[in-house]
Amino acid sequence: MWRGVPRWAQVCTIFGVILMVLSGTSLVGAEALMARYEGAIGKADLFGDQAAGASARKSDIKGPLNILLVGIDPRDDDTLPLSDAIMVLHVPKEMDRAYLFSLPRDLYVDIPQFPKAEFGGATTKLNAAMSFGSRVPGGKPDPARGFELLAITVQQVTGIKRFDAGAIINFNGFKKIVDAMGGVTMNIEREVRSEHREPNGKHRKGNPNGDGYIGPQAVYPKGKQHLSGWQALDYVRQRYPENGVPDGDYGRQRHQQQFVKAMAAQALSADVVTNPVKLDKVLRAAGESLIFSGRGHSVIDFGLALKDIRPGNIQMIKLPGGAVMEGGKYRGERFAPEVDDFFVALERELLDPFLLEHPKLVNRS
Repeated sequence: MWRGVPRWAQVCTIFGVILMVLSGTSLVGAEALMARYEGAIGKADLFGDQAAGASARKSDIKGPLNILLVGIDPRDDDTLPLSDAIMVLHVPKEMDRAYLFSLPRDLYVDIPQFPKAEFGGATTKLNAAMSFGSRVPGGKPDPARGFELLAITVQQVTGIKRFDAGAIINFNGFKKIVDAMGGVTMNIEREVRSEHREPNGKHRKGNPNGDGYIGPQAVYPKGKQHLSGWQALDYVRQRYPENGVPDGDYGRQRHQQQFVKAMAAQALSADVVTNPVKLDKVLRAAGESLIFSGRGHSVIDFGLALKDIRPGNIQMIKLPGGAVMEGGKYRGERFAPEVDDFFVALERELLDPFLLEHPKLVNRS
């Protein structure tokens, strides 16, 4: 299940969360650095606000907040993008903690009509919404327009009435972010063997006799390990039992969430925050990987608003589900029944008591 070519976009999307919570704490009092960071970030009308003639909101940022984070694989300017990672960061009204949950890219959903792209609607996998919405008749694909259709679709799935901000994260420069921080130290729960990389970081050769790869594999031993950029990205890509991840895609999601906290801790460490040169490199590399819409507010505004959130109070959520099969053919994924109750609790600001009653939905790191 979910046997397609793995992507790095999930990790990049997760780092978008760190951008939100790091920028406020790191850049307070550093006006020059703040300006450089803000200038490096791409801007786009991700929700169609400008096209609809909506005026920018000028009020202070207040909770509760819902932020949509989407990771894409930008292969080239002429290829329709797919949303390889779709995540929502929910911040309750107290603005002192956050909940992060993923929507499976293979979630089988109704994607609504979208006249802007001459799209008539379809029932298919969620990640296709980005592609359908990005179509520009007679022109190059527009990922911002694709994001808009994806946001509308996610709102239908979750019941979230409005997203307060959104970001598209591009993973091309992601290795530079990790390496600019000097790598990241994290605890690896069990030995994992790479499907894709050799010990020196080179890509493994394709198997001439069939699918898969041949040759030596990079190995990530159990225990605390310090990973470079390519190693970190490679580790969190692995999701097959034969490579040491017995619970498949859920294991990969857990590793990615563990990586989030490790990266956030490294980014907020004195080694980065008190080193102007290193901090500048990290934030500029991150900014160059991000297209952001705060619907009238900048990413710095959101960073300052979320300044009380730390890695320890970002709760990672696992939304369980299973396969949708039709005539013996895999169509995608569907959520388990308790996920509907999760979305009701999200809307009513009752996630804390709900998660106490459903501890299996909490991803431990």
